[in-house]
Amino acid sequence: MAQQHPDGESRVAVVTGAGSGIGAALAAALSSRGHRVVVSDIDAAAASSVAERVGGVAFACDVADPTQVAALHAFALERFGGVDDLFNNAGVGSHGPLDRMTSDDWAWMLGVNLHGVINGITSFLPSLRGSARGGRIVNTCSMSAVAPVPGLGAYAAAKAGVLALSEVLAAEMADAPDGVAVSAVLAGPIRTNINTSARHRDANGTYALADAELRGPIVDHMIEPAEAADRILRGVDAGQLYVVTHPELAFRPRERSDRILASFSSE
Repeated sequence: MAQQHPDGESRVAVVTGAGSGIGAALAAALSSRGHRVVVSDIDAAAASSVAERVGGVAFACDVADPTQVAALHAFALERFGGVDDLFNNAGVGSHGPLDRMTSDDWAWMLGVNLHGVINGITSFLPSLRGSARGGRIVNTCSMSAVAPVPGLGAYAAAKAGVLALSEVLAAEMADAPDGVAVSAVLAGPIRTNINTSARHRDANGTYALADAELRGPIVDHMIEPAEAADRILRGVDAGQLYVVTHPELAFRPRERSDRILASFSSE
């Protein structure tokens, strides 16, 4: 059922990284609710294709560039007069050991995965706080933020930053009269194109990180983007700060938490 504005119009949602994967599935699910959706992606053709399919509007944007994110915000305001929901979903996820990473690797991974979220919050937060419908920010984190694994050190570092940022923003907004709801998505393995994200980086850079085929037990837990989007929106609608796509993987952050808590023991 469409969520209506007091003036009779549907909510306005901006989704980054919506040219494929989770973002495209979120755009489709939001549109099916009657939301007016801005489909944003660094790949202009992919954004246009998804927008045409779901009945949204497309805007090409590299979230690592604050000027482009500001332009995305301006576009949404000009087109719809306001924004109610921001889904900071764009992300890249190439693999590689930390001791081989270059400065270009770090700039790319943190630029998209962490600064992309920072740029979104910086540009959109004032409009979201002014939403008469109640603004919402949904940041796509990862299980890597709470259960990091070798080979994904840079990705985990960025996503841990996004998680901490989300937690602090949620606490600050809770005490504000015009605060917005904040959700952090602890996404597990989802069948997306994130493992081919190297295609979007600057060809003039020097990189050690590379795309890698997912294999092993993680594949057994993979779900489709549409299922992930459904789980995410249910958590967001419920006002959850932590939105989990794979409850069955709770043992991973629990083991880490137990090790951390054990370090505080007086023994």
